[in-house]
Amino acid sequence: MQEVIIATLVVGVIGLLIGVALVAVSKKFAVETDERVGLVRESLPGNNCGACGYAGCDAVAAAIVEGKAPVNACPVCNAEAVKKIGDIMGVQAEAAEKKVAYVHCAGSCDKTSVRCNYVGIHDCRAAVLSGISVWECDYGCLGFGSCVEACKFGALRVENGVAIVDETKCAGCGKCAKACPKGLIELVPADKKIAVRCASRDRGPAVKKACTAGCLGCGICAKQCEHEAITVDGNLAHVDYTKCVGCGKCAEKCPMKVIEMV
Repeated sequence: MQEVIIATLVVGVIGLLIGVALVAVSKKFAVETDERVGLVRESLPGNNCGACGYAGCDAVAAAIVEGKAPVNACPVCNAEAVKKIGDIMGVQAEAAEKKVAYVHCAGSCDKTSVRCNYVGIHDCRAAVLSGISVWECDYGCLGFGSCVEACKFGALRVENGVAIVDETKCAGCGKCAKACPKGLIELVPADKKIAVRCASRDRGPAVKKACTAGCLGCGICAKQCEHEAITVDGNLAHVDYTKCVGCGKCAEKCPMKVIEMV
């Protein structure tokens, strides 16, 4: 019995010594954490979407406090949140320009036709890697929803074969744009007035054959614009949002109606 008591005391003393040693080591090698990191983290939306270029909200919060990232590094933050972070950091800050995703394709099922039946993983990237052209237009939306899966805000859906953005839900993180293997999704100013719903760079006759809602590259829109906000490059119209005033003349004269007022 005496041996058991002695063994128990020995084990207890050893455990106590190890505990004291661990506490001493932890204090000696403790990493000082700036309390502002936690405050900034609480001000972030917490989606961990990675749109800021960092691994998540924890990482960007640390980067902001360390001065490695600007106060408005998170594109999802609203003006109130950015101001709060600026106050924590002791600087004035303004939210970055609000942007939303826009899908440059109007080639729904009723405007283009199927070239072949795709049997495989229901994913746009997988379809592209297969080398199969599903639709007559090689530039259009595949409609398998890779962008929908990438969106953490539920802002995208596929309707009639084409991805549609719900701008009231879109946070402008850009995940959908990165997920689209066709490069059809672009982040544009939320207050845009005009947009081109096409990405085809084919010449007019080929566009007409593939889709009834494609840009012909005719240049009529550019001629109508008094502010030089629309140019045609590679048979495709482009809008310069820094110049566009939203007069709508380009949309009115577009023969294919692929320039829309939004």
